[in-house]
Amino acid sequence: MDKLKKVGLTALGTALVSSSAIAAEMAVSGSAKLTFVGGDKADTGNGWSGTDSFNLSASTDLDNGFTVSHTQNIGGGGADNNAMTSIAMGDMGTLEFHHISGSSIVSKWDDMMPAANEEPWFGTAGGVGPTRGASGDNMFRYNVSIMDGLTFEASHLPSSSTVVESSNAYGVKFTGVEGLTVGLVTGENNDGQADTVGGHGAGKSIENTSIFLTYAMDAFTVGVQNNESDSETANADYDYRGYGISYAVSEDISVSYGIGSMEFEDTSKEDQEHSAIGVSYTNGSMTISGSMHEGDNLNGSSAAANDKKGYELNIGFAF
Repeated sequence: MDKLKKVGLTALGTALVSSSAIAAEMAVSGSAKLTFVGGDKADTGNGWSGTDSFNLSASTDLDNGFTVSHTQNIGGGGADNNAMTSIAMGDMGTLEFHHISGSSIVSKWDDMMPAANEEPWFGTAGGVGPTRGASGDNMFRYNVSIMDGLTFEASHLPSSSTVVESSNAYGVKFTGVEGLTVGLVTGENNDGQADTVGGHGAGKSIENTSIFLTYAMDAFTVGVQNNESDSETANADYDYRGYGISYAVSEDISVSYGIGSMEFEDTSKEDQEHSAIGVSYTNGSMTISGSMHEGDNLNGSSAAANDKKGYELNIGFAF
């Protein structure tokens, strides 16, 4: 029995020494933001709101040279906003597992136009968003550099008790010419959620395709993007096209202007139009940004109530 105790204690001690030798890096960061929103047809009430979060991140190197990292974002009230574990495998790329709030490559690239604050279709004006990409918990994402200036990305949202089929997306991005970025992504959304505004029915699949181009020269950046969303539901497709331009007034100040147009397959709907002008100012870890938005024929309706103007002001701090 004494020998067994000695063997057990020796094994335990070895394990403790081994675990203490594992090198890991940890970091804590956070942010706080104060926001005011309003508009010509906004609901009455207090337009002020505040958000805050802090991020925990840790990483460690494996013996084969891979790096394992984990990030946890915790918002106000202690709710987990998102969590992600990744394995960086050198030339073989990086594999990510998004435990909470994963976004497909379609959703990640839904609007790549330059903007100092928010996109033209942002919620202060309302209406239909530019894509219907998949999102959800327990999503896999992968990215790898194929060659200098060319990367490949993919996402996979597995099926579940509420989602019969998995949702996959694939994208390529080219940055091989100075100042130029070109991207193409395609993917399906099988989450089964209905889109009553766009006419997409519950339990139906959506095929999304997006292509975008941005070019930066000196202080100017311009861009154009085209998104197609094809629903399995009849007469529920729509196409979105957006344009944007931004100008860096200085290292701390930038301004932008963007427009977007949504064309519905349903001929009873009018084209939805958006525009926005934005500005941002950075002073160390503080950023002040704002934008004014205008939306016409929101959700495809020509009723006067669906022509709106809105604005947003943000004061944010990073820690």
